[in-house]
Amino acid sequence: MTVRMHTPNLLARAGTVTALTLVTLGGTTVSPGETGNAEAATVSAYALRIAASKSGAPYQYGAQGPYRFDCSGLTLYSFKRAGRALPRTAAAQYVRTRHIPASVRRRGDLVFFRSARGIYHVGIYAGRGRMWHAPKAGSVVRLERIWSGAVSYGRVG
Repeated sequence: MTVRMHTPNLLARAGTVTALTLVTLGGTTVSPGETGNAEAATVSAYALRIAASKSGAPYQYGAQGPYRFDCSGLTLYSFKRAGRALPRTAAAQYVRTRHIPASVRRRGDLVFFRSARGIYHVGIYAGRGRMWHAPKAGSVVRLERIWSGAVSYGRVG
């Protein structure tokens, strides 16, 4: 059996990659001095795709995948597959992330729900006010609008 790799882009065949090529193909561009942010964005985008690929997986308290998840189990699993380690619980994940304002949130950042008792839920921001998460017993991993204003955002480094 022969497997062929098809590369439709002439620049890719030639081994030349420019910023315009990356933007056109949806790649990540890096400015001088911003290597860490670009790498974090790539990791977060990959983690988001992993979470989305688990759409419909059943919720199970304490589950960390690959077929069942609770909220922090989904984020832990997604970022682990993307190459970053997170602690087990939503509250511990909150402590481990760099806290950011909603005005600079981006796809792949973590969304933490808080109450007077502390952090109680986590999901992965998907853009347009939505997130991927494992909501509760009897439900499945799904894309849903962020329903509360009592949220904080964290970026995985």
